[in-house]
Amino acid sequence: MPTPNPNGGMVPPPKTSARAWLALLGASLALFCTVGFLNAFGVFQKYYTTYLHGDHRSSSDISWIGSLSIFLLYAGSPFGGVLVDRIGPTIPLCVGSVGLLLALFMTSLCTQYWQLMLAQSLLLGVSASLVFCPPLGVVLRHMPHRRGLAMGLTIGGSSIGGIVWPITLQQLLNKDQVSFGWTIRIVAFIMMPLLAIACFTVVEPAKTPSPVSATTPEVQKAPDSLNGNVTDVSSEKEEKKQKSDGTKDFLKKPTYMLLCAGLALAYLGLFTPLFYISTYAIAHGQATPTAFYLLSAINASSFFGRVVPGHLADTVGHYNLLTIFTFVSGLVGFTWTKATSLAGLVVWGLAYGFSSGAVMSLQNACAGKIAPPQHQGLAVGCLMGCLSIAALIGTPISGQILDHSGYLALSMWTGATLMAGGAVIGLSRFMTSPKLTAVF
Repeated sequence: MPTPNPNGGMVPPPKTSARAWLALLGASLALFCTVGFLNAFGVFQKYYTTYLHGDHRSSSDISWIGSLSIFLLYAGSPFGGVLVDRIGPTIPLCVGSVGLLLALFMTSLCTQYWQLMLAQSLLLGVSASLVFCPPLGVVLRHMPHRRGLAMGLTIGGSSIGGIVWPITLQQLLNKDQVSFGWTIRIVAFIMMPLLAIACFTVVEPAKTPSPVSATTPEVQKAPDSLNGNVTDVSSEKEEKKQKSDGTKDFLKKPTYMLLCAGLALAYLGLFTPLFYISTYAIAHGQATPTAFYLLSAINASSFFGRVVPGHLADTVGHYNLLTIFTFVSGLVGFTWTKATSLAGLVVWGLAYGFSSGAVMSLQNACAGKIAPPQHQGLAVGCLMGCLSIAALIGTPISGQILDHSGYLALSMWTGATLMAGGAVIGLSRFMTSPKLTAVF
């Protein structure tokens, strides 16, 4: 969007460089291999419940494998955010990529529940956090003028992963009868070149001269009372201002804290349909392959939900749309059990995928919006750290609700947590700008 020029007229938005688009591509691939793969856990939920060797576990027990990896992905994000702000993205990305591939190869050898907890939960989650967070901070620094669209396209990579990985796993495990071990190894071999591209393309933006020095030809000077030298007063003021702007005071702002709290509430139920839509469909008479394709349908719709609202948010306000779509996700969550036919399940899945995808896309844009450029990684990382506890306990709670009270109660849990989260996010938005028509 054009911005006002102090000297009159409008300043056109800065152009997006090829380097920025390459960084966005690499970031999308990084999320394709991390969050996208975790979005396919519904396939594992069903497979482990049926085929876990010599270990009969409840739905809640199995869900801990996926929820712990998601928890570690988010819990490690503050560390990843600090790393990318201090040393850049390359080292965290390379270390995380190696750990992620190692976790997959170890998972391919697992036959017991505790082995899966170590490999697919612990090692994969920790490694994925180093691949997940650094690209987000880098992309926000590349495209501060188009943060909604940039985050939508970046997070959209996880949606594409959520389409591809369930279909891949379903085809290999059930249709082609490939062994579990070789299925996971094939996944690892697919990820290898994608992670390599991410490591090479996600780089910091090129440094440019300070706009202050370029547009201010005259410098205020004052004599140094001690030695008679001339001191550059304006440069000292600018340096102090930059240091002040570079502080982490944004972490203490009510807007940021309420944003974190609201999203944490929403995350208690946000992943529930991704974990249980396949088992719900099978319980209502759908064939197993059809049930897994529903998971891909949700993620396909989620891609458009991450890109389209993200692009619109650059015009109408990131907090505005985040509040709206969190409420909409809650409303859709309440109607889950009304979808009993295949057509109903498809329509419900597309609606939930679109609305929940917007939430996942806009959250990072909102966090980065109130942070200085040099702390974009920290802003996103701390937000993810706050969400980690909710991601850890949300789906196991859902499993307990399902085992004891059924899918209607699960639907109420999903809708209620999202609606409560939307209310707190709305309060966060009005703390900054109480006008209903404000673009924020």
